[in-house]
Amino acid sequence: MTDQQRIFDAIPHRDPFLFVDEIVRWDENEIVCKKTFCGKEFFFEGHYPHYPLTPGVILCEAAMQAGAIFLSKFFKDTHDASEKGVPVVGRMNDVKFRQMVRPGDEVLMQVTLTERMQDVFFMKAKVTTSGKIAVTFNFACKMVESFAGV
Repeated sequence: MTDQQRIFDAIPHRDPFLFVDEIVRWDENEIVCKKTFCGKEFFFEGHYPHYPLTPGVILCEAAMQAGAIFLSKFFKDTHDASEKGVPVVGRMNDVKFRQMVRPGDEVLMQVTLTERMQDVFFMKAKVTTSGKIAVTFNFACKMVESFAGV
């Protein structure tokens, strides 16, 4: 099975709002995923057009998508992500932006499960580019019933 198929099976996100290209490592308490921002993404047209930067919220979203892929292992084994429910973020804390990400840059999103309380998962995220930390933050996520048919 290709990484793309594993990603599609795990989460409902699709282009142009899918920010995970590859699953690098996935173990008991952590996932590491990769994304290369090629420069053709929709947001570069208007986010500093003469000095394009990946918006910080997109970097956070990429990490949270990696977290959602990680969470998929806790839910019904199906090949249709919509049947598993929808991963929803309930909060983000301690967000720190440290390094700019430009077109052509590759990022690694490392997401670690720190605690689980019933159906709420607490995670910490670290996004790096060229070995430098771009953003760190903590977040909580929950799987809710799919909004199929809405």
